[in-house]
Amino acid sequence: MTSSSTAALDALPLGTAAAATSPAPRETEYDGTVTVLSRRTAADGVTSLLLAPHDGVPLPRWQPGAHIDVVLPTGAVRQYSLCGPAAVTDCWRIAVLREPDGRGGSQWIYDNVREGSELRIRGPRNNFPLRQARRYLFVAGGIGITPLLPMIAEAAAAGADWSLLYGGRSRASMAFLSELEGYGERVIVRPQDEYGLLDLAGHLGEPSPTTLVYCCGPAGLIDAVEAHCATWPAGSLNVERFAAAPGQHSGDVEGDEPFEVELRSSGVTLTVQPGQSVLRAVEAAGAPVMSSCEEGICGSCETAVLAGEIDHRDSLLTDDERAAGDTMLICVSRARGGRLVLDL
Repeated sequence: MTSSSTAALDALPLGTAAAATSPAPRETEYDGTVTVLSRRTAADGVTSLLLAPHDGVPLPRWQPGAHIDVVLPTGAVRQYSLCGPAAVTDCWRIAVLREPDGRGGSQWIYDNVREGSELRIRGPRNNFPLRQARRYLFVAGGIGITPLLPMIAEAAAAGADWSLLYGGRSRASMAFLSELEGYGERVIVRPQDEYGLLDLAGHLGEPSPTTLVYCCGPAGLIDAVEAHCATWPAGSLNVERFAAAPGQHSGDVEGDEPFEVELRSSGVTLTVQPGQSVLRAVEAAGAPVMSSCEEGICGSCETAVLAGEIDHRDSLLTDDERAAGDTMLICVSRARGGRLVLDL
């Protein structure tokens, strides 16, 4: 891709980019090196990166809500939502918010990655898929706009009724405002320094069986939206968190007991101690397993459970998925009984 076409892609409104690519996109998840084609300022402290595969073969197709892993030179792994046009497979766009008080990953990317830099990425995976509905209410806070951008493009292309309530500390801190302008009054921009807290009650209104709510942003915003949607039909609200939900992600709970885990495919049985995650025990046993956030939010380590009762401590699975009891996030969740059998 030339620099001029890269600039053109960055300037395109979502949902209007050409889908033509040659050769055909990869059919499996990508795990390899990409080159940073462009780096642009999306807002104060937010940079958007266009990433192209090192070997030139188009990247896999993806659906709105998908994210990728960025594997840093330190070995740390961070997840970023794909936020460019979903039809484009010769490069992917992500946006990175520099978080000085974070764990260091976003700060490293923001401070070190430039045009021409190479990064290792994996993906895409989608734990936040857009389901079909007649009407969507989107709520974004800050960098939480990124997974919603391609969702909005798809909802608009499908002719669905939708609106977005988008909040941030200030206009300068809110990414991709210029791209959203083309949607007119469907987009409600409410910087906190101008309007105060978001009017969630006014935006969400009354429960409706034909409406789905999608929310991404800081924990306080998601908690508030969950409270507003408590009386909505089950499954109406869909959220993606940046961090574990309150009360979740605890690998060292007082009273935790050791338990056995059988790795059926490996023929290994091991003991998980209090304060130790299943993931760490499995890795110590030498079984291959993919992991990333270790907070129960990204889904990288989701593992099939063949037997045993699960103590779910993640912030990702739905109530129905937990009730099914056939899968768990082994980075945080444990056994409720004395033994689990995993498909590893």
